[in-house]
Amino acid sequence: MGRVVGVKPLSELTLAELWQLFPIELSPHNPAWARWYAEAAARLNGLLGDGIVRISHIGSTNVPGLEAKPIVDLLLEVDPTCDRLALVKALENDQWLVMHRQDSPEWRVDLNQGYTAAGWADRVFHLHVVLAGDHDELYFRDWLLDHPATGAAYQALKRDLARRFRHDRDAYTQAKAAFIQSVTAQARLAYSGRYR
Repeated sequence: MGRVVGVKPLSELTLAELWQLFPIELSPHNPAWARWYAEAAARLNGLLGDGIVRISHIGSTNVPGLEAKPIVDLLLEVDPTCDRLALVKALENDQWLVMHRQDSPEWRVDLNQGYTAAGWADRVFHLHVVLAGDHDELYFRDWLLDHPATGAAYQALKRDLARRFRHDRDAYTQAKAAFIQSVTAQARLAYSGRYR
């Protein structure tokens, strides 16, 4: 994609400028999100092959009827013995942009596609790359799928927070944390060991 004249590259924008360009916006559930996930997962399988243990569609875009930011979240679990540097390099070569890396307490790399200097692309993805294991995101997702009342409460919370923190993604995320942690703890008890 060509650079828009007069628009700074994303790497040169301040956090405040990024939040203005990419505000918190909730959309009605879009059935196409499941197809976008499936296409992205197939591409990742072809790109990374044997290093992948599991790819999962997580987040609100996977819950029918639930409003969501129109960003498809994927959890990519990889074999702990894989060459992590080569894996991340392969993703970067496939136009994934690293947003965050951490080595401890657990190794994790978060990447995205669909953010441009002119705003959102038609399809936007967040890819969360972790070592294979027992992950909170899967428990939270499944609880929302199985408990529509909890999904409705989560949607109401997100609507309120989206109004309050439209241009502050960190505050929006932090304000959801207690709800997500509470639901995840309940789901872990109910679904004990489901993802080992």
